Amino acid sequence: MMDFHPFAVEQFLSEHEHGVRFNFSESGVHPMRYDELFRLAQIDTEALFATLIDYPQVNGFDGLREKIAALYPGAAPQNVLVTVGATEANTLAAAALIAPGDNMVRFRPTYEQLPGNALNLGHEVRVVDLVEERGWAVDTAALAAVVDDRTRIIHVVNPNNPTGQILSDGDRDAIVGAAQHSGAWIVADEVYSGTERNTDDPTPSFWGTHDRVIAINSMSKAYGLPGLRLGWLVVPEEIVDCAWRRHEYASIAASMFSMKLADAALAPVPRARLMERARGLIRRGFETLSEALAEHPSVFSVVPPQASAMSFVKFALPVTSDEFARRLLAEEDVLVIPGSKFGLDGHFRFSSALPDGHLREGLAHMNALVGRILAED
Repeated sequence: MMDFHPFAVEQFLSEHEHGVRFNFSESGVHPMRYDELFRLAQIDTEALFATLIDYPQVNGFDGLREKIAALYPGAAPQNVLVTVGATEANTLAAAALIAPGDNMVRFRPTYEQLPGNALNLGHEVRVVDLVEERGWAVDTAALAAVVDDRTRIIHVVNPNNPTGQILSDGDRDAIVGAAQHSGAWIVADEVYSGTERNTDDPTPSFWGTHDRVIAINSMSKAYGLPGLRLGWLVVPEEIVDCAWRRHEYASIAASMFSMKLADAALAPVPRARLMERARGLIRRGFETLSEALAEHPSVFSVVPPQASAMSFVKFALPVTSDEFARRLLAEEDVLVIPGSKFGLDGHFRFSSALPDGHLREGLAHMNALVGRILAED
């Protein structure tokens, strides 16, 4: 059997997230209920429930692709392929772009699904570390050193998972310059655009910055609709068929129900309301998290996330991130993701875009464990 590189974050989630009392491991805002979405988007439920439970248009409804294309200046519906979440979009990008002998570049820490796919296809993945002391900035000298004429993909998650940081203009320019110089594709996972803490302006897409860009997004993170399992690729027309043919192997299509609901949610007024809801949860949640972390100032520190529902918290305790997460789960029924799953010990990823009372109660449990660990030392 060939070597297989497990998807560490998702393996951890699938093994532990269900049944836990305080689940602070997720990366999106608190999910919305179906009835809430129906009211917010003014969905005609009688017409919706009269829909045949049939195969939908495989590449996505025309109207849905039009709404998605309108979010990307210069894009048209023929640039859009609707997928089963951003996870399938990442998988298709890896399968469509990388050939034997190619390499791809990723940043660390980051969401490793696309790089993991590349590894499992037998390709070289090169790592560029983000610099925590500079607000998780790109090490641009390291980026220039690892990119060469065999680099096929530079993978970017912007805003970043797990840190919540937004690339500076200088870092964006360095990535675009490296791609232009080498002929690489920029595959930009942009699922956290629209979750900004300090502005209502969404993080600009990489689409349009380079003639080889694939932009990926989904209904999961900023929209609070992860259970729809609906995402998309925005790609140059010459790549659409390449991704579409692989989509037919991977999933055939997203579900009819998901496409119908996404089409309603992405209309201008519902979309604005969903974004407003997300930003409210994110901004209040980070304030609550900050208050709790301040109870142990010698233990916790964090570069405040500029966007997203999560923070990548650094801690100073005589335990590893795996041990800290294990004890939180076993002793306090609290789930966080250890930094080891992102290649960085001494950290954990914490999602705080949750109802305030539940969040505060869970944080009190986390701090109770911290107090016990400090007493043991």
